Amino acid sequence: MLTHALSACQRDFNERCAQCSEVNWGLTDGGRYYCRSCHNVTERTREVVNTDFMTNSRVQTISKGSRKQEKTDGGCEWYVCEGFQLILKKQAEALEALGVCSQMKDEVLYSFWRCYLQKSKQAYCNRPAGETVKALSVRESSTDVDSEPERPSLLHLLSLSESEGDLLTDCSFASSMSKVSESTSIYSGSVDGSLYLMKNQKEKLRMTMPTTLSFCYMALLWLREPITLSELLRFVVEGHIPYLNVFQHFPEKMKLCGLDLKIFCVESWPVYEEVYNKMLELAVFLDLPRFPDITDSCFLHPDMLCIKYLMEANLPDELHNWTCRVVKKIGIGEVDFLTLVPGNKSTRKVKYDILAAAVIVVVLKLLFLLDDHYEWLLSDLAEERNKNNKEGGLYFEFKKWYEVVKHSLDVEQKKLDEERAKYLWRCEKPLFYSVKNKSRVLKRRQMVVNLQNQFGKLSGSVRRAEKPNPSSFQLRWSEENTDGSCFHGHSLKGILQEKCGLLTAMNPDYWLCTVKLCNEKLCGHLAHYREEDFPQSYHFVLRLFSFLLRIQPSYIHDEVCMIEHKLFNKKLYKKLKYNTVLRK
Repeated sequence: MLTHALSACQRDFNERCAQCSEVNWGLTDGGRYYCRSCHNVTERTREVVNTDFMTNSRVQTISKGSRKQEKTDGGCEWYVCEGFQLILKKQAEALEALGVCSQMKDEVLYSFWRCYLQKSKQAYCNRPAGETVKALSVRESSTDVDSEPERPSLLHLLSLSESEGDLLTDCSFASSMSKVSESTSIYSGSVDGSLYLMKNQKEKLRMTMPTTLSFCYMALLWLREPITLSELLRFVVEGHIPYLNVFQHFPEKMKLCGLDLKIFCVESWPVYEEVYNKMLELAVFLDLPRFPDITDSCFLHPDMLCIKYLMEANLPDELHNWTCRVVKKIGIGEVDFLTLVPGNKSTRKVKYDILAAAVIVVVLKLLFLLDDHYEWLLSDLAEERNKNNKEGGLYFEFKKWYEVVKHSLDVEQKKLDEERAKYLWRCEKPLFYSVKNKSRVLKRRQMVVNLQNQFGKLSGSVRRAEKPNPSSFQLRWSEENTDGSCFHGHSLKGILQEKCGLLTAMNPDYWLCTVKLCNEKLCGHLAHYREEDFPQSYHFVLRLFSFLLRIQPSYIHDEVCMIEHKLFNKKLYKKLKYNTVLRK
């Protein structure tokens, strides 16, 4: 009888599936046709005239979710993981629009997300996670258990081009084996919102909004795309990548309220360390193999990144020769040092953008010392040589560079602080924590909008300009300017001396940021940074690169200390050993 029912279904509707081109149709509870091969649900329905032949058989069907919910508020059952999937999809599409290759969304991020769902037992497994089973009330299923070898896939994931409504339909497969009790989702729009925030799930690697950025950065790193983590977070803040209030893009059927807001509503800027550490944790959780090698031809290599940051910091091009020498001397340009190996505790994980900035800081200390005294003497010397220079090429003056860059940095920093202070964290889409408060919230929001419009007209305020196109450079310096504000082509020969056929620094001295490094695992940092403990020139250089990378100066200071200890390892070892002998 079951074979007769299935053949009758295929006889009534024998068109090929638009997704997989198979002719293998079944019927949902609502009477719609779905493909058993790929679970694609169509809009075509079939009215059953005679159901006598079905009385003693169990036909394989798929539940369409809570029809009661669809009648009351127009929504449908959806799960928290589905909300995060839609966010990942939006973020991947935004990165593609910025020039990232399509492999990121359709292959790499797709594989990572699928693996995460399987590892966390949210999909692609025989049973849901244990916590979910306890919260579900098992009912008699209309599914033919004997003919179902495994649970249907939860999602078609990010590679599909179907509408978001189709993705919602696919998500209802998660409830094909069990029905969620009404008390589970009474405080949230999602089915498992309250369960998702339970304290006993903290030991599991759960999805959060910063974790979506960790997924994106992990995919970018796997493809060795020329976007660093600091750039990714800056694009997020500038609004080029959906993150803040991204739930506004959820389909209308996904009703967001109550506890869902604690999961998807973000009221803070993403933090570099949090996103980076979560990426490392994800790579271990997914049991990923060694990432593709970071070679000297990759953008993430320190030699390549140093070129970018030297240009953005308005420093002479000749400094790149010195940064390359430092990178080669201490071996931080080697493939094994730069390539990420998840789970390998013996190697220090590399933050490529911070490492490149720290190399430039070390080179500036090697040449100018940055002790609030020696760099100004060299600047006066270069200024005198420029007055008597008749060849046309200018020698680099640290003092003049400091004045030009400080003025631009102060202007940009003030602009950034004002934009962050004026940022409206509320979204255009009204949010409410319960259905009872919905009308009150909508009325209050309308009053706020009307008042804002009235005050705007009275004050004559100008509408905010459209966000500019994304750029890898925040500070631009053109060599065509005649005001001498660009230092890219300036020479370092005025502050160097030739020794044994090589140009060396005029002063052989060097001051260390710290003699002994801290235990990073116990202390959290390799060294401690307080502005008053260091020269102002050194602090200004750290401040410049911390603005470019949008991180705390202490992060760059840690990398500077690490590079110094690698660079002066033998001298430090001898000095520490000598001091120990004296103490005895």
